[in-house]
Amino acid sequence: MSSDVSDYPRPHARLHLNAFFPFGPVYLWDEVDRPERYYEFDGFTRLAQAAERGLFTAVFLGDSQRLREHLGRITDTAVTGRPDQLVLFAHLAATTRRIGLVATFNTTYSDPVDLARRIATVDVFSQGRAGWNLVTTHNAWTGENFRRGGYLGHADRYRQALEYLHVTRRLWDGEAVEFSGDFYDVAAPALGARGPQGRPVLFQAGESDEGRDFAARHAEAVFSRYLEFDAALAFAGDLAGRLTALGRSRDDVKIFPGARIVLGDTAQDAQERAAWFDRRTWTDRRVRAVLESVWSQDLSGYDVDGPLPAGDPVVPEQTVTHGVVNSRDQPLATARRWRELASARGWSIRQLVAHLNQSQGFVGTPAAVADRLAHYVRSGAVDGLNLLANGVPEGFDDVVDRLVPALQERGVYPAEYAGTTLRENLRAGAVTPVRP
Repeated sequence: MSSDVSDYPRPHARLHLNAFFPFGPVYLWDEVDRPERYYEFDGFTRLAQAAERGLFTAVFLGDSQRLREHLGRITDTAVTGRPDQLVLFAHLAATTRRIGLVATFNTTYSDPVDLARRIATVDVFSQGRAGWNLVTTHNAWTGENFRRGGYLGHADRYRQALEYLHVTRRLWDGEAVEFSGDFYDVAAPALGARGPQGRPVLFQAGESDEGRDFAARHAEAVFSRYLEFDAALAFAGDLAGRLTALGRSRDDVKIFPGARIVLGDTAQDAQERAAWFDRRTWTDRRVRAVLESVWSQDLSGYDVDGPLPAGDPVVPEQTVTHGVVNSRDQPLATARRWRELASARGWSIRQLVAHLNQSQGFVGTPAAVADRLAHYVRSGAVDGLNLLANGVPEGFDDVVDRLVPALQERGVYPAEYAGTTLRENLRAGAVTPVRP
């Protein structure tokens, strides 16, 4: 890392933080008295208000259109399924004032007119703080939930999404829509009141070439999976090339990988806290469930501190994604590869699963983590983080109270919101360092 800010390609870049609530296991599941609290307004409200106190850019929620399963039953070892995001955001719009509200919605199994109206309603109620993370799927298992399993091929996902987006944007522009395409025939009157943003902010999370092209052409922010520095920089470079080819700037699209942050008073303290968190979140049952998803059988008789099963998975092929599946649809090959890896390293089941599920994030003192994040953002590797809450409802407090001041001192984080809408805050430029 350079000590001279002027050495960086983006010396005045700033960092954004989004409050992210993904699938588990990334929470202290047994921290609260009742697991149902993960689905209550109060928990989400307290998380969002803490994030707003820390000047986070947005609350970013993922989607789950079918509850994840494990061995044919609904997964009960981690958060699976979420409340309707726009209903929740209508509530959060009334309990927060500045933070953005970004909902993930799938274009494959929803209606563009209905979704355009619902997102626009939240944008109006929140006075311009709504965003949409557009995703697609060709997953037939999810489609079964809508009696449309497998109706859309992989190659058609983004062609369909483009028609969907065309309809929603025209409605957000205040137009009545008469549209006929390969996937939609729409005749819809104009929507009612428009929010201050006109069009809510568009996020995108596609990883394929088609997804990256779609993001470069249409999105204002991307949820990426690249946090390791070189990989993040390579992704940013790839996206920049696509943007340039389309006449857009790298600054037109913000990049947000997911990450977890664990802070400590010293480097050793932070490492011990991270190790404690991993032990709490990766219970024996969860560790065993990773293997069971590949072996497709109950492995409760196996000691997670012992060797992997010698036998092969009972289901030789998997063609759909049922929750946290690690087989890549090739259980036999995956089991063989895991056994070879564990044997070569002398690993137990627990150690193998820990290796396979190393969480992406930053562990250290507030000053050390702030230095690394300043290096990331000034190098252009990322623009922000979709930050995982370590628990509910206090999961962001440590970052807000300890890391944010350190980021402000380094001149990469604001001292106040730049505007009142999500788009204004997402596009906000350089910030003035805050002296302690």
